Amino acid sequence: MEEIINKVANSALEVFDLEDYYPKGMRVQIDISQWLLEGFLLKEKDFREHLKNHDWSQYQDQYVAVHCSTDAIIPAWALILVSVHLAPFAKKVVNGTIEDLDASLYEEILSKIDYSAYKNKPVIVKGCSKKPVPMRAYILATTYLQPFARSIMYGEACSAVPLYKEPKK
Repeated sequence: MEEIINKVANSALEVFDLEDYYPKGMRVQIDISQWLLEGFLLKEKDFREHLKNHDWSQYQDQYVAVHCSTDAIIPAWALILVSVHLAPFAKKVVNGTIEDLDASLYEEILSKIDYSAYKNKPVIVKGCSKKPVPMRAYILATTYLQPFARSIMYGEACSAVPLYKEPKK
């Protein structure tokens, strides 16, 4: 019987796995429609009173996405005011959904990586993940890798889709 050889492990192929950079921490979404009259109308005095009486400490060391689930027209100051209340407690506050929050976290993390380790190498951006990696993170990672990598593929080593190949000089 022939020995089974793992050709992927022996290749120069570098795997870039976004799960490795997934920031640990609790994520929560606040829907400000709960503080609007019938979920749609912002009455400043009532809105400020709701914010004043809300227990903001429950968001200690959490990542927070602030959004409105209704079609209410929200003035910019209202969302900013919510973020002011969250600032002493939350690790990070964004306007949007949990996916927007994750994208923002990845934008910060990916911008700080030294991609020179991938210089002139074939890279595969690992596709399947158990954690909620947003599409924007894949796009951003590929954008950062492109100036360095000889080639970029997406997926798994057994079924990678070619995305980029360095032009011949």
